Formats: sequence, C-alpha cells, structure tokens
Amino acid sequence: MAKLKLAPIADDKPVKVSVELPARLHRDLTRYAEILGGEAGRPSADPLRLIVPMLERFIATDRGFAKAKQERKA
Repeated sequence: MAKLKLAPIADDKPVKVSVELPARLHRDLTRYAEILGGEAGRPSADPLRLIVPMLERFIATDRGFAKAKQERKA
C-alpha cells in the first residue's frame, strides 16, 4: 500500500490550479477544441475548458485506478 503524504481533501469546493502546458500539448488541445466544435456545428471551444472533462474521462476509464480505488475501500 502506498503511503501518501497528503491527507484526504475534506470538501468538494472547486480548486483553482495553475499549470504550465508544453506548447505541443496546447496546440493539440486547441486543435481538439476546433475539431470538437466543428463536429457539433459550433465555434471552437476554449481549449482550456477541455482539461477538466478530459481528466474526468481519463480517471473514469483507467481500469488500474478503478481497481486500486476498490482495493483501498475494502
């Protein structure tokens, strides 16, 4: 079992995070937003607004994480 240095976060208030993205990743996010907007028949979204849904989707579909999370509940 991993020994984490942080205690669980007590509340679900949104947390503002500042992060530097590599230029290549920002270009890919921008292009993704353009493609997503085009498929929906809308103007392209702000690429930064894609980060939260992408992280949520990544975590929700990561089988290794889901398994570890279940093991720690028990």
